[in-house]
Amino acid sequence: MKVSPEDKLHSQKVYVCDEALAAQQLACLEVLYDFNHTRPSEISKRAELMQQLFAEVGKGCYIEPPLHANWGKHTHFGCDVYVNFNLTLVDDTHIYIGNNVMIGPNVTIATAGHPIDPLLRQQVTQFNIPVTIGNNVWIGANSVILPGVSIGDNTVIGAGSIVTKNIPSNMVAMGNPCKVTREISDHDKVYFYKNRKY
Repeated sequence: MKVSPEDKLHSQKVYVCDEALAAQQLACLEVLYDFNHTRPSEISKRAELMQQLFAEVGKGCYIEPPLHANWGKHTHFGCDVYVNFNLTLVDDTHIYIGNNVMIGPNVTIATAGHPIDPLLRQQVTQFNIPVTIGNNVWIGANSVILPGVSIGDNTVIGAGSIVTKNIPSNMVAMGNPCKVTREISDHDKVYFYKNRKY
């Protein structure tokens, strides 16, 4: 049985990138070009282009250009998502982003990877594993979310983190590799930053 190019992307197995996939990807890149060349006042045009580009876009989503994506159509946004500039979506398979998510500048969310074996890499092979980001998550600037990662609801990922493993709900996590440092608690209802009270 012949496997379609699209099925290869979502198989979670190693496959060879080919011209058929590259041709399909071009449609995303054309819409992305238009999005990234909108004027700051063209909010409604951006919203229209986001509907063309992504699998799902909930109400109240805002993405600051420039935006980079491999496909667009594999990314699902919930409602009231705010994305600062320079988000990179390596969305060769599905990325699910929940409601009320904030994404800082220069964040990368990657579903794709390549084999460690140099001979396989030389054949232009890759694999893709979905990424899931829960509701009310804040991802700090310059963070990288790697293939297969899930981040639970309400969690904060500190700036500059490299998230290689799942992070549970209601946690503060940071570092390279990203690790849970503490649970979100009543302390956070009193202090907004270090020893600064509301």
